[in-house]
Amino acid sequence: MNSAETETSIPEVRTLAERVFQQLQDAIVRGELAPGSKITEPGLSRTYGISRGPLREAMRRLEAHRLIERVPHVGARVVKLSMQELLELFDVREALESMAARLAAKHMTAEEIAGLRKLLAMHEGQADLRKGEAYFQREGDLDFHYRIVQGSHNRMLVNMLCDDLYYLVRLYRTQFSASGSRPQRAFVEHHRIVDAIEAGDAELAELLMRRHVSASRANVVDRYAATLRQQAETTS
Repeated sequence: MNSAETETSIPEVRTLAERVFQQLQDAIVRGELAPGSKITEPGLSRTYGISRGPLREAMRRLEAHRLIERVPHVGARVVKLSMQELLELFDVREALESMAARLAAKHMTAEEIAGLRKLLAMHEGQADLRKGEAYFQREGDLDFHYRIVQGSHNRMLVNMLCDDLYYLVRLYRTQFSASGSRPQRAFVEHHRIVDAIEAGDAELAELLMRRHVSASRANVVDRYAATLRQQAETTS
């Protein structure tokens, strides 16, 4: 292979690895690849019809995002947090996201706040939310919490919440807080947080975000506990 062919193939491999990473990430977040389930390169290669090189790169990214873990003598498996680990995750999220909301009230631009309003208007049009069945579960700039953290303009917070912990938090938000009565309440809470940010009321924005994440935590923990009970009854 000449140098020109090599230069062409490298971006193609990266693009393919990115596509597989997105597919696997969505499968994990949505529960299609169940928590704790073992995954292998040959199995994923057959499922997604991809060569092992791009697949390894995708799996390295999934491991970096804490969505898969390598267990000695077992291999790779989809992450499955214990109840204690889940509680610790939400404790960290509550502290850091409330801080992000406080900083957002100080630093978000009028354009960024207008973008938040536009985002909530888009969420309001979601059919599942109107029926009380689910809330908008897209990631990145289409995620309300992601936007708030970005609006803090604190690079360290952004690194921790939009990269290091983001996908793990999103997994449990998606699987355990996206249904029941919680979605519509969460939507109302989002509006109140934006009101406080727009008013420049840092203390209120922090308080409202803390309450919002705390309510999400309680809902996720209750639903996760119910899932664990069902699994125990099934295997007993």
